[in-house]
Amino acid sequence: MTTLLIHNADAIATMDDLGHELRHASLLIRDGVIEAVAPAEELAHWQANADEVLQAAGHVVIPGMINTHHHMVQSLTRAVPSVQDSELFGWLQGLYPIWAGLTPEMVHTATQVAMAELLLSGCTTSSDHLYIYPNGCRLDDSIQAAQEIGMRFMATRGSMSVGESDGGLPPDRVVEKEADILKDSQRLIETYHDASEGAMIQVALAPCSPFSVSQDLMRESAKLARSFKGAGVRLHTHLAENDHDLRYTREQFGCTPTQYVQDLGWLGDDVWHAHCVKLDDEGISLFAATRTGVAHCPCSNMRLASGIAPTRRMIDAGVPVGLGVDGSASNDAAHMLNEARQAMLLARVGRAMQPAETREGRTFFGCDLGPAEMGARDALRMATRGGANVLGRKDIGQISPGKQADIAIFDTRSLSFAGGAVHDPIGALMFCASVNATHTLVQGRFVVRDGKLTTVDLGPLIERHNRLAQALANAAH
Repeated sequence: MTTLLIHNADAIATMDDLGHELRHASLLIRDGVIEAVAPAEELAHWQANADEVLQAAGHVVIPGMINTHHHMVQSLTRAVPSVQDSELFGWLQGLYPIWAGLTPEMVHTATQVAMAELLLSGCTTSSDHLYIYPNGCRLDDSIQAAQEIGMRFMATRGSMSVGESDGGLPPDRVVEKEADILKDSQRLIETYHDASEGAMIQVALAPCSPFSVSQDLMRESAKLARSFKGAGVRLHTHLAENDHDLRYTREQFGCTPTQYVQDLGWLGDDVWHAHCVKLDDEGISLFAATRTGVAHCPCSNMRLASGIAPTRRMIDAGVPVGLGVDGSASNDAAHMLNEARQAMLLARVGRAMQPAETREGRTFFGCDLGPAEMGARDALRMATRGGANVLGRKDIGQISPGKQADIAIFDTRSLSFAGGAVHDPIGALMFCASVNATHTLVQGRFVVRDGKLTTVDLGPLIERHNRLAQALANAAH
């Protein structure tokens, strides 16, 4: 048995049910699980007894953040000039031909690059939505990369089965046969999915979107996932991302996106949808009633001009909402702390942009909550507990005894926090410029120590990634 004492932190944001915050506090970890969190003097005797002591004065400690939506292979196609100013459909059509050249080595390398960026930003758990499998690529390539780098991973078996010739958006050459998709989905669940507490690898099924898969595949995927009773195999897809997405669903299926997924059995506490920018009041109510989750992706939504998701209305209604950095070709970054900051700021702008209304003789311009539309603690909770709820995990997302020791630690003595952390070290994480974590722990293991990855050599990884990114681009021309 091994013990680690994180001692005398300036502040610990537990994100527990009551939102406790402790000043000058310590955290005791035993065998990868949190054993105690208390004022520093109560755990001071462990300085002489713990296997390792990390002095945390001048630091703030939070639960490891949880990323609920990503496309990690897109790290290879960041900032592609031809789609820098495109909206969703044009952006996809410009990138599908490039992604058709992906290889297993590219998937493995890009996954590690994306995870390295997340871990350095204080994110300890990530979902990934891999939905294109050319040239022998498999989800196994991503899972192996996660196991090597040490990130807790929700690997989703994405898929596309409806190509252009059948009225879908993707080119025919990048879609798969539905029987093959379902067979591989079952193989992946049986091989990798871990339903136990503290699981490092889980698998979800994730047909890509209404414009790239059939209704039959959606229904059969849900049936397959739920056939593993008690195993917690979840379902994921994109939904209501922008106006074109909305129009496609109405024209093809004669309904709203929420009605579409309701008919297919894709509502429930085992389902989460990405984006939901255009979710209407009926949709919000149905999501809340069924505890269907949402991955909110503010940076990507801004990058593609998709709109501003109604996150406050969702949260107030009882919808589980987490954060997603989304693919690194529609965000071009994977910094989880910055994603939380942007979520806070965008919610405030979104509220102010609502149309005016008159109530009781007074005119409101959509900003009666003002900046309180999304506070610093709201955003941090969305990045931690919110993500845990969306991914169906009760063992992560908070610093409480018995929970997994997934921890992010930030040095508040840096230039970015000057003049901020002295007033509110936890709030400063959201309001001040986003920095990397000093230490990141997964299951009590340092995967980032003193600002550097401990599990992979970052320099050669970046060099290999850039070489592969150039080769991928060259192959498309």
